[in-house]
Amino acid sequence: MKKHNFSAGPSILPQEVFQKASQAILDFDNTGLSLIEISHRSKEFVAVYDKAVALVKEILNVPATHEVLFLQGGASTQFLMTAINLMKVDGGKAAYINTGAWSNKALKEAKNFGEVIEVASSADTNHNYIPKGFNIPSDVDYVHYTSNNTIFGTQFKETPETDAVLVADMSSDIFSKPVDVSKFGIIYAGAQKNLGPAGATLVIIKKDILGNTGRTIPSMLDYQIHIKGESMFNTPPVFAIYVSMLNLEYMKAQGGLEAIAKKNEEKAALLYNEIDNNPSFINNVAKEDRSLMNVVFLLKDASKDAEFLAACNEAGISNVKGHRSVGGFRASIYNAMPIESVQALIDVMKKF
Repeated sequence: MKKHNFSAGPSILPQEVFQKASQAILDFDNTGLSLIEISHRSKEFVAVYDKAVALVKEILNVPATHEVLFLQGGASTQFLMTAINLMKVDGGKAAYINTGAWSNKALKEAKNFGEVIEVASSADTNHNYIPKGFNIPSDVDYVHYTSNNTIFGTQFKETPETDAVLVADMSSDIFSKPVDVSKFGIIYAGAQKNLGPAGATLVIIKKDILGNTGRTIPSMLDYQIHIKGESMFNTPPVFAIYVSMLNLEYMKAQGGLEAIAKKNEEKAALLYNEIDNNPSFINNVAKEDRSLMNVVFLLKDASKDAEFLAACNEAGISNVKGHRSVGGFRASIYNAMPIESVQALIDVMKKF
C-alpha cells in the first residue's frame, strides 16, 4: 500500500532524492566509500558543499551582501545565536512578534542577552491569526518573527516592514515560495521540512550586521567564525548537507520557486476547500492567515477523532494527528507532498 506521510517534520522528501541518497550511503560518487565515511575536507565533499551553497544562492537569489552557512543545532540553537550576535551589550534591545510556540521560545532565549519587547502577539486567541498593524520601535537592534507556524497553522503572507535588522525563522516554509532575501539580516531554517533531513540548519546572513555587539561570543556561537570557516569550524553534518544538495537540484529542475509555489497553492486550496465545505470539519484559523504548509482542522464531533485516525491509517495516511496544544488534526503538505496524497486524505474526509 502506498503511504501518505503528512508528518510536520522530519518530513517527506522527493523519492528521487531518497534513491540517490541511499546509493551514496553504499558508494558515494564511485569512490568505493560510503558518503558517511568520507572526510568533510575531502575534495569530493567540498564539491558537494560548494554546490549546495551555490544552489541556495541561485534558487533564493541571495545577494552578494549575504553569506550562506550550513550549521548544526537546529532552529533552537539559532534562537540564541541570533540574539548573542546582534543584541548589543550596552542597551541591547530586540523586538519579537509572537505567533506561537517557536517564536515564544526564540523570545525566551533572547531575554538572556538584553531587553526584549513583544511588539505583537496572537496569544489572545491561541495563535489562530497573524497580528497586523503593530508598531516596531526605531531603536531596536533587530526584529524577529517566525514566518510559518507548524503547530497553529498560520503563515505570514507579507514580510513585516521595518528599518531595523529583520530576522526570520523560516524553518517550515523556506523554499516553498519566492522570498526577497535582501530585506533580511538573517534567515534561518532547520532543514527537516522543505530542504533535507534533520541535522542541518541553513543560515543566510547579511555580513555587515555582525561584529557590533561589544561582547565576546563563544566560538561555536559566533557567525563570523563560521563564515570564515565556510561552515567547517567543526565537522559539518555531511549526510544532511548532501541530501539537501540533492533536493536543491530537484527544486531547480522543477522550475524553481515560482513553479513550486504554484503547486503548493493548488494543494492547499484543494484541502481547505474540503474543510470549508464538509459539514463535519472546521478550521479556526483566520482565512487570510492560513498556512500553505501546515493545514490544521477539527472534527466538529470530537468523539469521532479516533475513528477518523483509524480510517486514515487504513488508507495508508500517517501523521495527521494534531499537536497536543491544539488537538484535532494537522496535514503538513510541504513541497514534496504529491497532490495525489492530498486527494487521498480528502477521500477519507468525505466519508465523515
